[in-house]
Amino acid sequence: MLQKKWESKRKAVFEPQESSASKQRKINQTGQQHTHKQKLQTPRSPSQRSNNRDTEENGDRREKSAAKSPSKVKTFPKKAPEEHEDHGRPFIKTSSLFRNNPEIPDVLSPTVNQVKEKVFTSNTFEELNLHPHLVRTNLNIVLNVTSMTSVQKKTIPVLMSGKDAVVRSQTGSGAIPGLFHIFFLQRSDGPLAVVIVPTRELALQSFQMFQKLLKPFTWIVPGVLMGGEKRKAEKARLRKGINVLISTPGRLVDHIKNTLSIAFSAVRWLILDEADRTLDLGFEKDLTVILNALNATGLARQNVLLSATLTEGKLIVRSLPLSRVCLDVKWHKPCPQAAPQALSDSYAVPERLQQHVVVVPSKLHLVCLAAFILAKCKFEQRQKLIVFISSCEAVEFLLTLFTAVLCVKPSTTSTKQTSTSLNFYRLHGNMRQEERTEVFQEFSVCKTGILLCTDVAARGLDLPQVTWIVQYNPSVSAAEYVHRVGRTARIGAQGSSLLFLTPSETAFVDVLANHNISLSEMKMEDILATLMKDERFKDRGKWDSKRSAAAFEQEVRDRATVLQTDFENYVHANNESLQTAKSALQSFLRAYTTYPSSLKHIFHIRSLHLGHAAKSFGLRDAPQGLGSSITTNPANSKDSKKGKDKAKRYCKFSETRTVPLHVMPNLLGSVISLRSFF
Repeated sequence: MLQKKWESKRKAVFEPQESSASKQRKINQTGQQHTHKQKLQTPRSPSQRSNNRDTEENGDRREKSAAKSPSKVKTFPKKAPEEHEDHGRPFIKTSSLFRNNPEIPDVLSPTVNQVKEKVFTSNTFEELNLHPHLVRTNLNIVLNVTSMTSVQKKTIPVLMSGKDAVVRSQTGSGAIPGLFHIFFLQRSDGPLAVVIVPTRELALQSFQMFQKLLKPFTWIVPGVLMGGEKRKAEKARLRKGINVLISTPGRLVDHIKNTLSIAFSAVRWLILDEADRTLDLGFEKDLTVILNALNATGLARQNVLLSATLTEGKLIVRSLPLSRVCLDVKWHKPCPQAAPQALSDSYAVPERLQQHVVVVPSKLHLVCLAAFILAKCKFEQRQKLIVFISSCEAVEFLLTLFTAVLCVKPSTTSTKQTSTSLNFYRLHGNMRQEERTEVFQEFSVCKTGILLCTDVAARGLDLPQVTWIVQYNPSVSAAEYVHRVGRTARIGAQGSSLLFLTPSETAFVDVLANHNISLSEMKMEDILATLMKDERFKDRGKWDSKRSAAAFEQEVRDRATVLQTDFENYVHANNESLQTAKSALQSFLRAYTTYPSSLKHIFHIRSLHLGHAAKSFGLRDAPQGLGSSITTNPANSKDSKKGKDKAKRYCKFSETRTVPLHVMPNLLGSVISLRSFF
């Protein structure tokens, strides 16, 4: 019953409160005896009086701004004054947080036929012609894996036949098979297989899995090359010999140009993991250098491309052979060779993934995210969240802000408040490599926590027990959306995702529907209602649960205002925190201009209300000179220090073996990197 009342009053929650000047004009016109001054003389605490002064001034400034540019802000019709004076409370204007917001449209997700892909099969690895040590010792005992996934069942036989393959399977299904023949192999022969991955964390994860799977084959040495590590140490390992080389594109190009000991004379396999990202323009030059170095040997090799979002348009690479087998697992059969639409634009997401969307005005973004984090990680148990944010500066800002405001202080006397603590982590490209590795490992083993990150953590990473993916800033494409939500509900587990959109961005739901992705709407009011459980944000008086639904709505608004005030007080407490918030806002605006032209009708900088966006960063007003800062990207001082910072190396090469080579003529050994199983 309460939910129905909320639905009927959803728009009323965000109706603008009239300014004091407007109220006074109405009073003078009708000749009523009570005055605006008498209303403001209602007993209040000093902090409330100060807060009301600030919010009234901000409200007047925002009204003037809205009058100058009415196209930017779409407001609701105003209510009658008497509707603000019910519930037994004198009317006190609380904040401009719920004024002049655009109307929230109803999100109607089109009906789509969700692409479903069966993850596991009834087949076992014993049915394949794999090395018995690999199956019995590593897969069955170490990893406790017996059944094959659909992608492994279809891919391994094709690769064992020596054919090139393009493999597309849902994210989190264990889809990185690597195959190589074990003949008269020696460590000094150099790389036999080269695996290219787009991020350092994925390179580290793949290297660790190869270490586990190659444990019986001590004469096969895996190694990893990635930015942030010491080049001198990597060169030494290349001289000793690496047989399975995992690398990010940029670092491998660096060694190709500057390391004489690197050689590709024995390479028989090239594997591009997350191939659609690797084939993007950002890596095009690096990939060209790598392919030219491999092609210079003149040896035939097997090429394998893997991703959850590969499309035919991504496969136009002149340096790769055109003859291939195209495996799209969701269709349960090999695609016709060189078919023009062999890989469609319909993406498969995990079947047990529940996808949600919430429409939130810009001013309420910050308090809504905070309320959602409190709901999942404070008032529920064993919840693990990943929050995707568009820029490194915004990640750092939110980490500092949430840690200061949301985390319960040890001095709190209430045992209920201290029962659950919030553990925040952050991961982005401006961090030193040793910090990134430490955060990656800590968040992987923790039971509950919140990881604030950029898209550096969007692809391929297997972070165990993640229950929620929150896209605080929408992804730049449907493919990136699929990779983000793929960090949960992995290998048949259950998970959920939440996408934040503003009222002007709701058309992105239709874009996702064109790729067979369906979302269900979550109401912003339900998220904000979590604040009723936290007494820290109680405003005034004593809340009575028996009061009307309208009174409940007003109490939620009051508590959201208290939380927003806490954020603003922290941001404006000193010049350092204020400049950090401004820098985060500027980086957010710059990131907003990078959406592709196909999505500019949804995500355009002109559709943003800068004052409302500033509110979501704890700023009371939009800083001056934002227009020039959007197009100007100042040099990051951290970048100049990257070369000077000495990063500690966390991932080491396998250096375990100097035993004689075992001769196994014509034996096929298969290494299947099942990164989703551990």
